[in-house]
Amino acid sequence: MTRFPALADLTAVRARIGDRVHETPLLSATKIGERVGARLHLKCENLQKTGSFKPRGVLNKISQLSDDERAAGVVTISAGNHAQALAWAATHLGVTATVVMPAAASRTKADASRAYGAEVVLHGTVFEAFEKARELERDRGLTFIHPFDDPHIIAGAAGVGLEIVEQLDDVATIVVPIGGGGLIAGVAAAAKLSKPDVRVFGVEPEGAAAMRASVDAGRPVQLDVVNTIADGLAPPMAGELNYEYVERYVDDVVLVSDDEIRAAMEPLYTRARLVVEPSGAAALAALLAGRIPITPSDQVVAVLSGGNVDASRLASLWNDRT
Repeated sequence: MTRFPALADLTAVRARIGDRVHETPLLSATKIGERVGARLHLKCENLQKTGSFKPRGVLNKISQLSDDERAAGVVTISAGNHAQALAWAATHLGVTATVVMPAAASRTKADASRAYGAEVVLHGTVFEAFEKARELERDRGLTFIHPFDDPHIIAGAAGVGLEIVEQLDDVATIVVPIGGGGLIAGVAAAAKLSKPDVRVFGVEPEGAAAMRASVDAGRPVQLDVVNTIADGLAPPMAGELNYEYVERYVDDVVLVSDDEIRAAMEPLYTRARLVVEPSGAAALAALLAGRIPITPSDQVVAVLSGGNVDASRLASLWNDRT
């Protein structure tokens, strides 16, 4: 995989993993769109296998490993969605998986990762968990699967963008949540290579704005502290390759508050009848807050990146709204 693959390369990846993942629905959201001020559609990666877009990338990555690498097993670091996806994909492909999660990670996501077949190691802060994963890589001879800063992970996520431009021929704007940047890198590359006039915007929480800080600095940066309810958007750094994709393909990166994310979760549930975790609601939050420049005639897609939130957590988020 080249650093910036051609459209044909991304299409080939989609074909390679296509029988193992869902082509997720693109649903119209007329009433929510009236509040946004555009013709709104929701790309439902919350309905993907394991509850997020993540299986697309890990399936592609594992499929590129050598026989020796597969035999040795894989390890990763994740707050939850990548962990679950890797656990599921590795088991599906006959590879042993170890996932390191911060000690404060969602117990529901940790339990799900175990249920999918992975060994789960809970360890320290997100920074310390990264170090622990690299330690296990060295000590056990495992292959490290980066959650976002990897060309195969990005190319797998590009399937989301390819589906969007096929499902909505006149799409004008795509809005994508950003954690480390794997999803937006893939979506933006696929969309821009397919339809150069499509605009792509990234959205980060104010308390974990590593990509916005990187764009402002002109280089990938690491944050000292992250603080957001959107755990799936809280890596403390922007990936180096992901940053290059954002610079090349993304129109802008905007920020939303945790309260705006909470507010966006409500219409997704009450109007669209979709359960979406805070990370998955960030794109709609930016649209409802007026952060994305759009017109009433625009066909706009908000990517709902994940839906892994348990009932007690959902109730807590609902009660915390201001």
